[in-house]
Parts: sequence; C-alpha cells; structure tokens
Amino acid sequence: MPSLAHFFEVFMGTYDMFLRGMLKTLQITAVSILIALFIGLFFAFLKISKIKVLEWIANAYIYLVRGTPLIVQIFVIYFGLVEYNISAFWSISLALAFHNGAYIAEIFRGTIQSIDKGQMEAGRSLGMTRQLTMRRIILPQAVRRALPPLGNQFIIGLKDSSLAAFIGFYELFNVAQTQGANTYDVMTYLLVVAVYYLVLVGLIGIIVNMLERKFSVSDR
Repeated sequence: MPSLAHFFEVFMGTYDMFLRGMLKTLQITAVSILIALFIGLFFAFLKISKIKVLEWIANAYIYLVRGTPLIVQIFVIYFGLVEYNISAFWSISLALAFHNGAYIAEIFRGTIQSIDKGQMEAGRSLGMTRQLTMRRIILPQAVRRALPPLGNQFIIGLKDSSLAAFIGFYELFNVAQTQGANTYDVMTYLLVVAVYYLVLVGLIGIIVNMLERKFSVSDR
C-alpha cells in the first residue's frame, strides 16, 4: 500500500490528466444514459402492449442483454461499428445505451404497471384516448416512482463506463491503467481513480435526491 504522502503527491501531480479523463467519462455516461432512457421507455411500452409479437421482441432484447456480459456487448458493437467509421466515443456510448436500456425498460415497465388501473379508466371516461391518458396521467406518476431505481442505474452506468478502457478509449480508468503501467505504481493510481469515481457517484446521488424532493413537493 502506498503511503498517504505518496498518494497525495500522485493525486496532485496527475489531476490534469484525470480531469480530462473524468470529462470523457461524464460525456459517454450522459450520452449513453440519455439514449438508454428512450430505448428503455420504447421497450417498456412494447412489453406492456397487448400485442404478443411486440412483447416477445421486448423480452428477447432484455434476455439478450441480461444473458451476455457487458464487455462482450461492448466488443461486438465497437468492432462491428468501426467498419462503418463510427468513432470510439459513439461506439462505446451506443454499447452502454444498448445495455442500460434493457434495465431501464424493466424499471419503467414496473412503475407504469404499479399505477392504479382505475386512473386509466378515469382518463378514458373523461374522453381522453389511451395514449393521451398514458402521457398526461400515467407517465408523470411512473417517472416519479422510477427516480430512485433510475438513480441507481445511472450510477451503475457511470461505473460501467470504465470498461471503455478495454478498447483504448481515454477515460478515467484508462488514465489510471496507463499511468500505473508506465510508472509500475498500479495500486496508487487505482486508489486515485477510486476517489474520482466516488466523487462522481456522490454528485449523481445528490442530483437524484434533489429531483426526488422536487417531485415529492410538487405532489403535495
């Protein structure tokens, strides 16, 4: 284990590299989660639809994601898209979105189905279509209920972004891996990068908690 003085020396001496890596980590996490939200909502609607073929498609997608390792999905999508001159940034972002979308689909599916069915009937009795009732009444409540599990999934997505290092993408873990190998001081750099991840996870937790309080107040 490195001494505390050596840890702080490395931490202060490499903050510029790690900050650049952190920016890239935040970029791929934000982009992948944003895309994953749309993917998840789309497949959640497929899964709760009464059309068996659409439900089967959603189940097949979720089973595929859950049944294969994320690193395999990243490699397949990255090497598959490289042939079409798509950048490493978009390849890893799409791979993470593909993966997180399945878990977000299950979150949305569960929260939508947790809303009392009487609310759909009430909306229809007021003359609203099923789609309009879903958009104006059901979805806002489902999103509020989904915030805590979505926050957890965002944190998982952030940590999963470290796998981008295995395709040579410059992000937080890649910086630690490269510098540790170059200086033969792997443990110190792993501890340094752990601090950066803890800070980012803490920030996501704060943002999610703020959103939860905001929505809980609006419900009163």
